[in-house]
Amino acid sequence: MWGGSYGGYLTALALARASDLFAAGVDLHGVEDWNLELQNWGSYNPLADPAVANLAWESSPLASVKTWKSPVLLIQGDDDRNVQFANTVRLAEALRAQGTSFEEHVFPNEIHGFLLYRDWITAYTLGARFFNHYLKDLPQ
Repeated sequence: MWGGSYGGYLTALALARASDLFAAGVDLHGVEDWNLELQNWGSYNPLADPAVANLAWESSPLASVKTWKSPVLLIQGDDDRNVQFANTVRLAEALRAQGTSFEEHVFPNEIHGFLLYRDWITAYTLGARFFNHYLKDLPQ
């Protein structure tokens, strides 16, 4: 499974909730906690409406991280203004704490839709290498 932005969110959600179906994933600048992310889009305050905050959390990959077993490559620019960089940091911390295999690549001074062509090439090359490593010995 792989994707960027909302596709990164779906990748993380698939790995968190169905690691038995997905052998590995590449998550490019995906949303990992909707309560963190919704703060980008207005005056959202998770404390103001606990029911909304709970729904946002339950819809987040981090809510199901304990069942996440598949390896993942996390890729994000540290100047991403669409998806807070803290999403990747928090997910990496949670995966590390439970011993789930992951790799991480951070592009310094890069935004959500990478500005530099070389960064897109690097991201896709890293993703291909990651999948080659984790998928090469799977039965066809």
